[in-house]
Amino acid sequence: MNKDVDVFVVGGGPAGLGAGIAAAQLGLSVMVADAARPPIDKACGEGIMPDGVLALRAIGVDLAGLTVAPFEGVRFVDAAGEIHARFPKGVGLGMRRSVLHSVLAERADSAGVRLAWGTRVTAVRQGEVDAGGRTIKSRFVVCADGLNSSLRQMAGLSAGKVYRLRYGFQTHYQTKPWSPFVEVHWANCGQIYVTPVGAAEICVVFITSDKHIRLNDALPQFPELRERLAGQTMSDRAVGGLTVTRKLKTVTNGRVALVGDSSGSADAITGDGLSMAFQQAAALADAMRSGDLNEYRLKHREISRLPRNMGKLMLVMHDYPWVRRKMFLGFSQSPPMFERLLAMHTRAISPMQLGVKDYLAFGLGVLRA
Repeated sequence: MNKDVDVFVVGGGPAGLGAGIAAAQLGLSVMVADAARPPIDKACGEGIMPDGVLALRAIGVDLAGLTVAPFEGVRFVDAAGEIHARFPKGVGLGMRRSVLHSVLAERADSAGVRLAWGTRVTAVRQGEVDAGGRTIKSRFVVCADGLNSSLRQMAGLSAGKVYRLRYGFQTHYQTKPWSPFVEVHWANCGQIYVTPVGAAEICVVFITSDKHIRLNDALPQFPELRERLAGQTMSDRAVGGLTVTRKLKTVTNGRVALVGDSSGSADAITGDGLSMAFQQAAALADAMRSGDLNEYRLKHREISRLPRNMGKLMLVMHDYPWVRRKMFLGFSQSPPMFERLLAMHTRAISPMQLGVKDYLAFGLGVLRA
């Protein structure tokens, strides 16, 4: 703790460890500090989209051979029917959050990152931090302390604007995954995500605007899923968390940067939280190596724009059941459009590649549905 470093990362979750690994890979000396000790777990959907898998590989994190479950695409299920599409490139991976954290911590250690577990950071300033009762000099400070970051304001950055706050409740079931897809089941009360995380285990997350309703209360509104889960054994008790749509004016101040959920977030309905964090980590490392955090600020905006916009669209489908019904009917009449939207969502194609005619044709189909 007495040695100065190029990069000091506050927060040892996936975003912080990803930023530390990416920076160390580029030859920077890095320290990561967290008041907790590994493995650090958190309620989440536990799915990494194909672009997130690629971002992990780019910083030398290979998940091959671990307890993971590949998934080939996304399936939406609603009373109006079902729609599904496969990813045009690569596969997604489902894995327990605690397993992912252990892998990232091991990779960080092997990359030369100094890991200060059980170390509380009490102050962040330009060029230094107070951690574990000592002051550490650092060229760059990275705050990766999550949704409710206590360091944003300390670093001279605002908490931004919260557009939506919802609640998530996660549990696991000991059952063989029945689908090659991540499934999103829709009802008026919210959505239930089903992600395979092993050969005989699935992660089930209920996301809702009503903090008083729980998975068991909501299941009657999801008949297909209720039938699938009937008689299956829960692997653990349900745990809760928040999902927030938040946008910040800026994610950098001098030589301090925010990464992961502390830097803004999209609703969990997008399934993009981990993918965004790993892409941000790589972009931040590049900017720190060049010495210009403005590069990261611009890249962060680019990385966040698409998930945030897709989140807005899906929240409209949540808020207005008649819109969701028309969208499902529109997609069922035009399956290639759902496939292309999924391709855009995972950055396999750009929004411009959809084309104006495609947008107009689908819009007319939805209006007529």
